[in-house]
Amino acid sequence: MRSISPASLFVLFALTLSCPARAGDAERGRVLYESRCMGCHALDTDRIGPRHRGVFGRAAGGLAGYDYSPALRNARMVWDEQSLDRWLADPKTAVPGQRMYYAVPDSRDRADLIEYLRRNN
Repeated sequence: MRSISPASLFVLFALTLSCPARAGDAERGRVLYESRCMGCHALDTDRIGPRHRGVFGRAAGGLAGYDYSPALRNARMVWDEQSLDRWLADPKTAVPGQRMYYAVPDSRDRADLIEYLRRNN
């Protein structure tokens, strides 16, 4: 049996770190959005939750005319891939005191939803 040298392991580890995260699948994200998010959200209209079109680059709690929780209005966060991923993984931890209690624990599902939102920004 052949062993891998420590130098080879280091190279494999470095390559793993340098590879970008898996890009989301926007079509799968659309299906997830329609089945999981549209009970409270829509792309172009406010519902129980705020509309999502234009979310990328928007300040959290910053959509004019929507009644956000004080916690989200004061979050000092801008929506991008990383902040949306943290938010979707666990909104209660991302912004304590906000009103969304639905989480998306699966990282692939989050990536697909985020890609769908990015393409429909």
